[in-house]
Amino acid sequence: MEGETPNDVAPGPTVHTEGWGIFRQVRRVKGWVEDRAESRHASAGLFLIAAMESSFFPIPPDVLLLPLGASAPKRALRFAFICTLGSVIGGVGGWAIGYFLYGTVGRAIFEFYGITHEVEEVLARYGENGFVAIVVAGFTPIPYKVFTILAGWNGTVALPVLIGASCVGRGARFFIEGGLLRVAGPAIMPWVDRYFDMLVVVFTVLLIGGFIVVKMVM
Repeated sequence: MEGETPNDVAPGPTVHTEGWGIFRQVRRVKGWVEDRAESRHASAGLFLIAAMESSFFPIPPDVLLLPLGASAPKRALRFAFICTLGSVIGGVGGWAIGYFLYGTVGRAIFEFYGITHEVEEVLARYGENGFVAIVVAGFTPIPYKVFTILAGWNGTVALPVLIGASCVGRGARFFIEGGLLRVAGPAIMPWVDRYFDMLVVVFTVLLIGGFIVVKMVM
């Protein structure tokens, strides 16, 4: 309609996530970070989520980068850089888990995600082109933590290669999002708020799909 603004958009379909603990926690973190979008606390929270997701945490930082960048578009590229930096450092943490603690912590993480039986075949294929594998995993919904931990297993992928590939894959992903938020942030903020629960569900479905892909390609 003529004169329609983003705030006039009809409410989106309701996704009842109130009883789902992980979604409730993500929404709380979103609110906390958004309220502090102009402070250093937002950067710290985003960095922490990005770092944890690269080594063990299930929810990707995109679910915070989107609302945060939309609410403060002038800082969207800064947030993208923070996501990239946190993800790369978290990837080094994942590599360290694989290198030093695979038999305990690493195996427990894979058992949690149900991919222990695929590990040997992943390692066998990793040697073909570790750099490309990490770039693809960093850019797509494929679970990144799987690749960072396995990269460290017996030094399958050298740490400098992991860092370089992580910068490329994760940087491309987050800076594309950040660039879009920088340009269109104010326009899409009403939709982000209205559809946030659905966005979390979509990212979760993509994450699960990523694990299924990992299992299928082995």
